[in-house]
Amino acid sequence: MGGEVKPGGRGLKSWAQRHLNVGFAVGFLLVLLTYLVVSRQLAVTAPGAVTTKAPRLADKQVIVGTAGDDAEGGSKRQQEWQPKEAAAEEEEEESGAVPTESSPKTDEADVKPSGAAETTTSSKAVCNTDGPVSETCELDGDVRTNGSARSVTFVPASPSSSERREWKVRPYSRRTMSGVDRVTVTQLESPAAASPPPAACAVTHDVPGVLFALGGLTGNYWHDFSDVLVPLFAASRRYKGEVLFLVSNIQPWWLGKYEAVVRALSRYDAVDLDRDARVRCFRHLTVGLRLHKELTIVPDLAPDRLTMADFTAFLRETYALPRGAPAIPTTEEGRKPRLLLIHRAHYRRFVNVPEIRRAAESAGFEVTVASPRGDAPVEETARTVNSHDVLLGVHGAGLTNAVFLPAGGVVIQVVPYGRLERMARTDFGEPVADMGLRYLEYGVAAEESTLLEMLGPEHPVIKDPEAIHRSGWDKVAEYYLGKQDVRIDVNRFAPTLAQAMDHLRHRHRHRQQ
Repeated sequence: MGGEVKPGGRGLKSWAQRHLNVGFAVGFLLVLLTYLVVSRQLAVTAPGAVTTKAPRLADKQVIVGTAGDDAEGGSKRQQEWQPKEAAAEEEEEESGAVPTESSPKTDEADVKPSGAAETTTSSKAVCNTDGPVSETCELDGDVRTNGSARSVTFVPASPSSSERREWKVRPYSRRTMSGVDRVTVTQLESPAAASPPPAACAVTHDVPGVLFALGGLTGNYWHDFSDVLVPLFAASRRYKGEVLFLVSNIQPWWLGKYEAVVRALSRYDAVDLDRDARVRCFRHLTVGLRLHKELTIVPDLAPDRLTMADFTAFLRETYALPRGAPAIPTTEEGRKPRLLLIHRAHYRRFVNVPEIRRAAESAGFEVTVASPRGDAPVEETARTVNSHDVLLGVHGAGLTNAVFLPAGGVVIQVVPYGRLERMARTDFGEPVADMGLRYLEYGVAAEESTLLEMLGPEHPVIKDPEAIHRSGWDKVAEYYLGKQDVRIDVNRFAPTLAQAMDHLRHRHRHRQQ
């Protein structure tokens, strides 16, 4: 009998064990499900929570958000952070991207501490050190500079949502430019975790700062505008003068030459960054200037969607230039549109200036011939150019003066022989159109180039320009840019002059309608 009970007891125990195991399994699943739900809620609402796909490599673009601001995922696509106006801090701003890059737009996520007020101070670092042209950082929060150490320290607002990162930023607009020292931008883990702790503020600024470098290619008139003045305008115009410039590799002569422009963008004296040992603290700092394209602004990449036409209007205001539109092309009272012919002093010169002048006068223009002077005050040059309606010149820095023409004017670029059309359109053609001017192009034939007489028709420079381009830039620069002058065939050039006059007439008729 005892043997019978034992089997019965074992059956009951086995049945109970089986049901107990099922109960444990069901309970475990319920606990796991509850944990996942609660964890997801905590991930959204917990202070300092960050949703990001940003890579952890400091040499790539990294966008770091902390408590009270948006966190954006990083990608190779370059982004442009746009600051919020005080009255619209709760609204989202979309980032722009360099159109030549092909990776998808970075995702954005809203991140706010649980129970945080809508006015929570934002803290964000947006750095890009692998863009196609420029290296930049936009720092919003607790930012501290030590100029003589060439360092910028960003102290995140939330210790739980950040890690130590470091970027090397060349603050000149061309990242490959040698001779311009990089600035080290460091993001700390948190004020408490930092070792050593961040240096205390010696000066606290109520205005944002823009840190940039001179040197590089500055001193060349075209690069002065393309590399510095245009990007600086795009970076600082939004502040309406309430911004401090911190200048590395400072060039006092350069700041003097363009003093009117610099003063119009900032009401404060520029800081010589390399000699500034004090720790300066900002709520917002831009490190580096972003070059969108040569001598122009891409609205999608610029704060407030600024345009190149905005820049030229700003110059007319800055230099108090009187003319905002071309002259009326009519013979009434002897009024004629005025054409300014730029006569270069050396290489890429017009050999037959008197003939070109007569051709332009026959087309109905009043003509002025001027040779660029590097020591001429910018104000003087600006007034001279603004008093004309058409600017004519061989490809070169003198065409940069198109920025002073009245809106609706005309630029005629004479492109030297040697398949330089692409470069000419990049440097001047596209920017001129973005300024709201009419761009016309005249390509020099071999017969109009002094290279033909110098080298003969069988020389590769004449016979096969494409082979010269394949051989490298040195030969292109040596011959097509450095040894060539042009003798314009005025009969062949006449239709281009007629196009310029037709544009001015059409513009006048359009304004009358």
